[in-house]
Amino acid sequence: MVSLAHLKRRLGQYAAVWVAGFLLAGVAILAGLGFADLMTAVDLVLPAGLLLVALAMGAGVVASLASREAVGTKLVLLLLAAALALPLLWAPVSAAVAIAFFADRSIEYSQAYAAFQIGVARVLFPIRPWVGGGDLFGWVWSAFQWVSTLVGFLSAVAKVWPMVRRLLGPEPVEET
Repeated sequence: MVSLAHLKRRLGQYAAVWVAGFLLAGVAILAGLGFADLMTAVDLVLPAGLLLVALAMGAGVVASLASREAVGTKLVLLLLAAALALPLLWAPVSAAVAIAFFADRSIEYSQAYAAFQIGVARVLFPIRPWVGGGDLFGWVWSAFQWVSTLVGFLSAVAKVWPMVRRLLGPEPVEET
């Protein structure tokens, strides 16, 4: 049996980790600009951001595996964690990419960004024959970046919107 409530709770935590990874990396990079060049700041922040995001996701998975949930729930959670690991790790990287875009700089000069791309390529290279070669694989990588950003944004909106509604107060009631 699969506990949808537990999966929903973990997906909510996933959204919170995505938002935190994006925002913390973005703020740290922007703060680093006061002391160093953009690429130096990115090279200092990205490894720490990736490590923190990976540790947070790992802690959630370990907590779920140690819980009293059914085996089916744990298996579904492991599959979701595997499928969502790269989009989650993309959160701090997308903050660096966005800042580089608005600064009109090429993010490819960052050693940390290049190492991330190489690491992802090493993971994805074995599945390349199944996806297709050459241009199709490049298109898949580009699609991954956009989908990861969209998934993170939508999960963030789903997580943050109820808090915003509570801050705004109750809806006005029309008197009759």
